[in-house]
Amino acid sequence: MMKSRFLLFLTACILCSFPTLAGARQPNILLIVSDDQGYNDLGVLNPDLITPHLDRIAREGVRLTSFYVTWPACTPSRSGLLSGRYPQRNGVYDMIRNEAPDYGYKYRPAEYEVTFERIGGMDVREKLLPQYLKAAGYRTAIYGKWDLGSLQRFLPASKGFDDFYGFVNTGIDYFTHERYGVPSMYRNFSPTQEDKGTYCTDLFKREALRFLDEVGNEEPFFLYLPFNAPHSSSALESDIRTTVQAPDEYKEMYPPVDPEYRTVENYRGQGAARVVTPAARQRDYRAAVTCMDAAIGAVLKKLEQQKKLENTIVIFFSDNGGSGGADNQPLRGHKSQMWEGGIRVPCLIRWPAGNVPAGAVSDEFLTSLELVPSLLSAAGAERDSEIVLDGYNWWDAVRGQQPSPRTEMFWQRRDDLAARVGDYKLVRLGDKPDQLFDLSRDLSEKLDLSKERPELLKQMQEHVDRWHLQMQAAEPRGPFRDF
Repeated sequence: MMKSRFLLFLTACILCSFPTLAGARQPNILLIVSDDQGYNDLGVLNPDLITPHLDRIAREGVRLTSFYVTWPACTPSRSGLLSGRYPQRNGVYDMIRNEAPDYGYKYRPAEYEVTFERIGGMDVREKLLPQYLKAAGYRTAIYGKWDLGSLQRFLPASKGFDDFYGFVNTGIDYFTHERYGVPSMYRNFSPTQEDKGTYCTDLFKREALRFLDEVGNEEPFFLYLPFNAPHSSSALESDIRTTVQAPDEYKEMYPPVDPEYRTVENYRGQGAARVVTPAARQRDYRAAVTCMDAAIGAVLKKLEQQKKLENTIVIFFSDNGGSGGADNQPLRGHKSQMWEGGIRVPCLIRWPAGNVPAGAVSDEFLTSLELVPSLLSAAGAERDSEIVLDGYNWWDAVRGQQPSPRTEMFWQRRDDLAARVGDYKLVRLGDKPDQLFDLSRDLSEKLDLSKERPELLKQMQEHVDRWHLQMQAAEPRGPFRDF
């Protein structure tokens, strides 16, 4: 009898330590992803930035300082965070985009329909985070940038999202919602131009608030807000595409800039063009970040009014390193590069009621691959035993109770590659000799140790070789891999 009572007591203690297992309400999940935001571009780090609502999340949660995404640019980064699998495993290990508009070429509609940007997409066999959560009783929605395919079989509504309003490719004009002249906004399965002329950050905020009004009080939700801010505008006009579009009211929150424009000869090989000056680009970039921050604040306020914020996991990070007017200090490099400035990004996690400490800063080695297993654990959702996930449950590490389970991470973009094992990082750029850095002492990657530590370099290269073998042995996925 005493033994039975002890077992019952022990079971009750265990259940109480995991809220979702003890019959309590499943936590809501708000996942916010910015686009090309710099490592240093938060008000809590940089007083030149106005981000009171992101700063609030940092004050009331944990700020991760060694958090990485799976690729230094948009598309594969998003494939990794939603699948929990390396881009090389899930098949989306490069951009799904067309290059011709970069040189001023505007596709005709019929021509665009058969380009790779239109027909490429994530392999339909991949299972994404909303599909797991939907099976666990969650209502799911995405408002913003999708970037994993625009044919119906690739769209969010085919991948576990109950509702979608946003654009389907890598970037748009913030007001026309066109990508280099091509309309790109969708509502679920249908293209739409219903809101043309309205700043898209405001539209994504509007849709998020509508969704929250429609969700029942007892219905858990997963709201994914992938803003395109502060990504540069994807417009053909040089004076627009060389900056980030932002409403005037947010530009006026920053010091005036003069001059705002200059003439550049042979702009992208096309002769003279009027482009935005670096100072104006930085002002516009910061204004777009502040406008996005205001939208995030409106969502947090709505959740507070609904008395749901305390039961909501809020996660924020950038899809890759900053570019344009971004500040990646103290990191080396920027978006598209294998340096820390391309792959290490700001990340904030808020989950109150004892789940995550408030005002904490963690330097634990964590990545966006951890999102899927961690959120499934928090939601009490089942994993698929047939699917290999490359991430770990991060909650004990985020709480400061245990070291991070992650000890290594790999990135590859065509001929460029990086690997982090413990505190050491290997960087391979094309056919140049591999470089080696100790991030614990050299976060800015200034001191190459490859000649000084040849045995360590060899060990790092062996880690890379083993990872390549694992990815090659994985069940092949499209759209790039030949099978």
